[in-house]
Amino acid sequence: MKALLKPLFLVLALLIAVPAVAVQPDEVLPDPAMESRAREISQGLRCLVCRNENIDESNAKLAKDLRLLVRERLVAGDSNNETVAYIVDRYGEYVLLKPTLTGSNKILWIAGPVMLILALGIGISFIRRRQSEPELDALSEDEEKRLAAIMKD
Repeated sequence: MKALLKPLFLVLALLIAVPAVAVQPDEVLPDPAMESRAREISQGLRCLVCRNENIDESNAKLAKDLRLLVRERLVAGDSNNETVAYIVDRYGEYVLLKPTLTGSNKILWIAGPVMLILALGIGISFIRRRQSEPELDALSEDEEKRLAAIMKD
């Protein structure tokens, strides 16, 4: 009996861990093709309240408003790119889960690898410099006597 409970508990735990989709039935478009386009766009848009969750999975009120806006733009006849561009113009590039590699974002994309290479170069030069320094000689007899006298006091 215990052997059956462990796998059953594991399966139940995994089922509970599956994220719930937050799209409400009243938001769903009647056209399945257009609804799949809306879902595809929603997967790439960030919920501005939840931060690293897309608007399709978020329960925040702003995420619902964004889902409705996406569907509204699609019904109005916008393409996927036009819909995303409209939302980015309105909310900024932060709304994209995968930012573009254009404009000022290039600096952010390049800064990480450049800083890593710079840090590695500084670290390697520091290690080489320490290895090339001569080792200090041992104490002379006079220095040893003075040290012993200091230690006695």
